[in-house]
Amino acid sequence: MSDSGKKWYVVRAISGQENKIKGYIEDEIEFQGLSDYYGQILVPTEKVYQIRNGKKVSKERNYFPGYIMIEANLIGEMVHTIKGVQGVIGFLGEVKGGDPVPLRQSEVNRMLGKVDELTEVDEKINIPFMVGETVKVIDGPFNGFNGSIEKINEEKRKLEVMVKIFGRKTPLELSYMQVEKEA
Repeated sequence: MSDSGKKWYVVRAISGQENKIKGYIEDEIEFQGLSDYYGQILVPTEKVYQIRNGKKVSKERNYFPGYIMIEANLIGEMVHTIKGVQGVIGFLGEVKGGDPVPLRQSEVNRMLGKVDELTEVDEKINIPFMVGETVKVIDGPFNGFNGSIEKINEEKRKLEVMVKIFGRKTPLELSYMQVEKEA
């Protein structure tokens, strides 16, 4: 923790509106003139890649939906200012009518470490395919053929697809980008 007395707290917020509420909290703190009492506000997110229409699409997804981390020195009106912001439900760990409970340093390190780790690992792909599913080959020499998925190799990002060629089932190893789901 910094020597200014700032500690990390978790604010519960309406799920799906974390970034908007983060902005509201920052604006309200500035408006009230309490900027010296807070360090940073984080909405932990991770980059997730999905394959849509044969294209790799990146999307940010909240790692802890409904929670915002705030580093602050909760003195004076700071607690009431944050609680009064539209969309804020309250602080995590507070006893009804009691003071908000700060995170332990080990929790902070773990969460901030996780946030850093999530920014580094940005090649995580959601696998939109399942074994047994029928797919259409859209790229390569077998373009236009249909087949069923036999195996999924997540590390290589490859699928083993069984395709009927001249009445005989033949296994093909294809990348995620070479196939699309049957409509």
